[in-house]
Amino acid sequence: MGKDLPQKLLRELLENSKRSDRELAKTLKVSQPTITRARHKLEKSGIIKDYTIIPDFKMMGFELMTILLVKIRPEAMSPEAMIKAKEYAIKAHPHVILSTLGEGMGMNGVAISFHKDYTEFQRHLNQLRLEWKDFLEDIQIFIVTVGEEEFKRLSLTYLGDVSL
Repeated sequence: MGKDLPQKLLRELLENSKRSDRELAKTLKVSQPTITRARHKLEKSGIIKDYTIIPDFKMMGFELMTILLVKIRPEAMSPEAMIKAKEYAIKAHPHVILSTLGEGMGMNGVAISFHKDYTEFQRHLNQLRLEWKDFLEDIQIFIVTVGEEEFKRLSLTYLGDVSL
């Protein structure tokens, strides 16, 4: 099992990260210290970045999840502007769960966030437009009503079934 252990352990943790090393060892048919060492190695190498939960966002009071696709002006993508953008996303807006550069549909950035209602989202959008008016060329919006018409819930559990 040697070489396969880290991948198998990662799959098990994706399925349920609350399980103890002893429980994981029993499932993977290795010793508990072997699991502990493998887990620490995955953490130290950066493959495992966090242990977290995915809550019921509706029960937390969020009504909307929004996906913003943005087109950032190329001249505005200086290292200084990117640092400012990162600080803006992390510190000023904890409800933004993903903010990154990318490519598609003529856009080069995306942000995913949760909002308690449409009014709060509109405030967020207006603030974004105001503070970043010199950097943004376009914004496209996709709004999801949390908990409605969900075909597959947001979870990383499914990645445990993906063969690499």
